[in-house]
Amino acid sequence: MIAVRNVSKAFGGLQAVRDCSFDIAKGSITGLIGPNGAGKTTLFSMIAGAFKPDSGQILMGGEDITGLPTYKLFRRGLVRTFQIPREFSRMTVRENLMVVPPGQSGEVLPVNWFSAARVRKEEAAVRRRADEVLEFLQITHVADELAGHLSGGQKKLLELGRTMMTEAKVVLLDEPGAGVNPTLMNKLSDSILRLNRERGYTFCIIEHDMDLIAKLCHPVIVMAHGTVLARGSMEEVRANEQVREAYLGGASGGGR
Repeated sequence: MIAVRNVSKAFGGLQAVRDCSFDIAKGSITGLIGPNGAGKTTLFSMIAGAFKPDSGQILMGGEDITGLPTYKLFRRGLVRTFQIPREFSRMTVRENLMVVPPGQSGEVLPVNWFSAARVRKEEAAVRRRADEVLEFLQITHVADELAGHLSGGQKKLLELGRTMMTEAKVVLLDEPGAGVNPTLMNKLSDSILRLNRERGYTFCIIEHDMDLIAKLCHPVIVMAHGTVLARGSMEEVRANEQVREAYLGGASGGGR
């Protein structure tokens, strides 16, 4: 689904990602791990269109998407979440979901005046879809709460829910488990597994919780010093001496 080919990115004198290559297979849940400073988030940002690589190529479904802006990648079905959720804090949880689908007629002011019936019909359909997402994620009880009042774990579920309001093909999850309590962590991980198995979502997950990676991911890709150090099953990468050295000895000279 995604092919990263010899991608590099520097910020001034800091080489964040260097000659990095790996694949995200269609229908997989691929884990991306590594010590702090390994370049994981910078790589995510290049795949998602926030940064343009200095060199190399990124493909989606065999098509070159290198350097495409985020809104064009969104329309192609590539979406991402963030380590720190970016909800619309003064809108309700349901409204946060309803603003996601692109091309809604109500976004054009004259259409609201002259085609109000069409706008209402579309809005009702989007609302039904949002309620289905809320039910899937088991957060219907907070549907009318302001998103800014949610707990950290609930905000992570909301971020996942927003990806479900699109025609997503690839979802990049940046530390979905960060700051989430164990109960909501189980709900979040179960939702990811269901989306993968029942709806065919392809995921790539950055995560420091190795138990979560072991539960969800195969394969696991390990980054250190801005490039790929190892890949394989969780058991294989845990047994890899280079991986253990990267974690226990620390990694320097990489990006975010």
